[in-house]
Amino acid sequence: MVKLSVIVPFYNVQQFAPDTLRSLRSNTREDFEFLLVDDCSTDSTAEILERAARDIPGAILLRHEKNGGLATARNTGIDAARGEYLTFLDGDDWLAPGYLSQLLGVAEGLGCDFVRTDHVQCRARARTLHRAPVAPRGVVLSPREAILPAHRSTSVDYAYAWAGIYHRRLADRRLLHFTDGLRTAEDRPWIWKLHREAETFAAVGLLGVFYRRGVASSLTQIGDVRQLDFLRAFDQVVAETAEDRDADALLPKAVRTYCAIIAHHLGSIDRFEPPVARKLKAMSAHALRRMPQDVLDEALASMDEQRATRLRRLRRRPVAAAGVSA
Repeated sequence: MVKLSVIVPFYNVQQFAPDTLRSLRSNTREDFEFLLVDDCSTDSTAEILERAARDIPGAILLRHEKNGGLATARNTGIDAARGEYLTFLDGDDWLAPGYLSQLLGVAEGLGCDFVRTDHVQCRARARTLHRAPVAPRGVVLSPREAILPAHRSTSVDYAYAWAGIYHRRLADRRLLHFTDGLRTAEDRPWIWKLHREAETFAAVGLLGVFYRRGVASSLTQIGDVRQLDFLRAFDQVVAETAEDRDADALLPKAVRTYCAIIAHHLGSIDRFEPPVARKLKAMSAHALRRMPQDVLDEALASMDEQRATRLRRLRRRPVAAAGVSA
């Protein structure tokens, strides 16, 4: 029986894939499988993965005929996974030796639907510890109760799929699948759905995931139109939360987070290509108008003056319908 399925999408990461794969090799076990999803890479990543599939015990190579993005690649891995538990890794990150066995042991000991972990962010030679914003540690909790309060960073703001482990029953309920085609912010609707619909979770101080930041080829570093998928992602968060039984309590958190992300992108708008920057402003103005306006008013009132003023100005901005197509 496969105990743990590790889903690792790769796309044009020839520089980093060898480190990622070496870290998987240092985590092998007879009851582990590694689902290596090649999302139609155009560099030598495909060849690197072919060798890895032969050399790493438990490795299975899955190929996309066309590039679908991270969300779709993860779904490919989820659908192929046979493990009692599932976890994720990105193709340019890596794991500490023996980490996966420790992670599985923690999950089995707690017996909950999913477990969230801390991680180490790596930028060049710098290393920074990032903790999951959940307390207490090592205690089974209600995911729904970890969404709030609206004005603080909570578990839904720590949206890293690879910072945790998930029981198969979540995949069977379609709670682990991502929104196909999202090119950025794919973790946001996913983490909200998980916290609204799963029954139990916990957070632990286990370290072993190393998250590489500042990669030039990473979508977070590229200011093209794919970045605007964050609007579609948060539209989904707000729409699904509005249908929740606790919508009155949860919507302020969803709307405030959406506003904060819009303000963040507007604050760094110079990194976008000029046509994309114009589209960002137009689409963000329409997004603000789509939000529940009473909830939006409360969210803006709770934000600092600089961000609130920027968003209120954008909200009043006249925008032609033609300016909002993706």
